[in-house]
Amino acid sequence: MSTHTTSVFESSLSELHIDCTRTDSSEFVDILHDVIEEPAVGTPFEGYDVSLENTRVELNPTPRQLRNAAVGVTPIERAIAEYGSLVIESNTAGNEPVSLYPPTHVGVVRESDIIPDVESATTYLSNRFTAGKSTVFATGVSSTGDMGALVEGVHGPKTVHVILLTDQ
Repeated sequence: MSTHTTSVFESSLSELHIDCTRTDSSEFVDILHDVIEEPAVGTPFEGYDVSLENTRVELNPTPRQLRNAAVGVTPIERAIAEYGSLVIESNTAGNEPVSLYPPTHVGVVRESDIIPDVESATTYLSNRFTAGKSTVFATGVSSTGDMGALVEGVHGPKTVHVILLTDQ
């Protein structure tokens, strides 16, 4: 990952009107609390230097907590710089529903996990698919134009915020 790739990612997010906050692990909890609204739900951050433990985010939410959540917070295993896409892994912790159901999604991306383009993701995706796992590419807020005029927030979050971890 290069500083150019990170710059392209941040620029792509800006074009999508997605806020991105850079931080290191020491400031993560403060930044998280600045960008979330309660009630917030989230999934564990396996292999990250940060955690949602001891935050105002409810881990492993029940269906009721998920329905009532204003914000969902998830780790993002890869991000596609060219499009500003977040690659959301399907897992037993519930990354997909936590990222797609609440009106706001906060995706936490390690700078080292930003890749330049979709082609760069093929080996990563191939390994996931071979293991029988799925992945969602989320680019911007939910929107559809299937029925005519473009409508946002129909089948996913109306707002997305990225927290970019710079020391991972």
